[in-house]
Amino acid sequence: MTGKEAGHVDQHPPHVNPDALEVAPGTQHENLEGWIPSVASDEDLRQALEKAFDYRGDITITRKDGSKIEGYLFDRDDKVSISYADIAALAFTGRDTAAGKSWEAWMKKYAEKKAAGEKDLSLHPESLE
Repeated sequence: MTGKEAGHVDQHPPHVNPDALEVAPGTQHENLEGWIPSVASDEDLRQALEKAFDYRGDITITRKDGSKIEGYLFDRDDKVSISYADIAALAFTGRDTAAGKSWEAWMKKYAEKKAAGEKDLSLHPESLE
């Protein structure tokens, strides 16, 4: 044993900075919801698509033939292959489901509930609907 009685649980765990737990520094997320970037040049399109990979909501891609694909852009695998040359427009059309959901926001809600004397301190996720 390490000097603590068997079954003893610390009542006050040490304060841990959540940012220090990340392997790599966190990404600063921009508010892109509703944004329709200019894709006039190849560089504009590349920059917009890089932001789309980090976006946590659906995007809509309009192909040059007018067809549209809407969905969550989650990786660079070949699930659906769309050539950059076929993209006429890109729009961030879905709700950013993670906006305002930082660790700090969660802790603030927790502290407010605790200060109000609430007994059920569990925080439940909001509906995505």
